[in-house]
Amino acid sequence: MNDPAAPNSPAQTSPAQKSPRAESAALNIAGIINLRDVGGYATVTGARVSTGLLYRSGRLGFEGQAGIDELAELGLSTVFDLRSEAECASLPDRLPDGVDLVHLDVLADAVTSLAAHLADMFEDPVAAEELLQSGKIREHYLGTYKNLITSEAACTAYREMFLQIANLDGPALFHCTAGKDRTGWAAASLLSLLGVAEQVVLEDYLLSSEPVLASFQPYLDQFAAAGGNPELLKPAFDVEPDYLATSLSEVLLQFGSIDGYFRTGLGLSDEVTDQIRQRLLH
Repeated sequence: MNDPAAPNSPAQTSPAQKSPRAESAALNIAGIINLRDVGGYATVTGARVSTGLLYRSGRLGFEGQAGIDELAELGLSTVFDLRSEAECASLPDRLPDGVDLVHLDVLADAVTSLAAHLADMFEDPVAAEELLQSGKIREHYLGTYKNLITSEAACTAYREMFLQIANLDGPALFHCTAGKDRTGWAAASLLSLLGVAEQVVLEDYLLSSEPVLASFQPYLDQFAAAGGNPELLKPAFDVEPDYLATSLSEVLLQFGSIDGYFRTGLGLSDEVTDQIRQRLLH
């Protein structure tokens, strides 16, 4: 699904839960939601995912120059924007000079988008609470996490991103709007490919919960001011184990394994996935 549109005011990332890594990889740059290093995890074979090579985040909507200057310190060569054209037009990425921007719309063929209805929910708390209590939001998320595996647009986007990651000379960052769904699956599938244990992959995925909720606090406050119960709204901005489990189950159903997903679902050769491992593991 499209991650809900983030508030325009900058929100810093803070470590959400106790990280399964020795040290938290969360990074604080004003104007970036949910920014952290993808690396630092041990694999089941004893290797470790390298740090300083690949980052993940929400939208890069800097209001001033300071955040761009801080981002430049990461030495990025490429940023992969996984958002829709509408999201990009609403809040374009602002990047340091010399960074290549690659737009890959993961949900280009999505029939519905929860993001399109969020504004209405904020305006009508009664209708919003009826929607939230109906279970339709959870149903929408579960369907979206399945579509991340099966849709042509998602497979095309992820294939191109991983193909380029295999051949990059410098660090890269991939992101969507909140950095939790489209970005969450990109990180989870990559860590799985690299051999990180499934439980650790889940723990990493869940690290998005607190910083994303914090970044949407102005919306929750607005909802409360209009007479709504913000606790009911939180599932629209949260991550849940069942969401990631839906994607992983679909991978097993369709392709048998994460290697099968990369090989058949994304159409990446074993040579390419070996390049990814060689580049990101030490």
